[in-house]
Amino acid sequence: MFDPATAALLRAVLDELCEKVPQLETSTRTRVASKILEAATKGEWSIDDLKEAGREALDDAPTMWR
Repeated sequence: MFDPATAALLRAVLDELCEKVPQLETSTRTRVASKILEAATKGEWSIDDLKEAGREALDDAPTMWR
């Protein structure tokens, strides 16, 4: 789907945004990853755009880990 460099960028954005989310909180991490991928698929390739999409997903997530 994505070339290795793009996949690494998307993974780096996900890891940065979810650094405080426990690894076992897979539903939150999956939601954030999904929104980042959705933004990338729509052509939003700047790091700021990708992070904003991920942050919006975090804002909608349950708050027990914040």
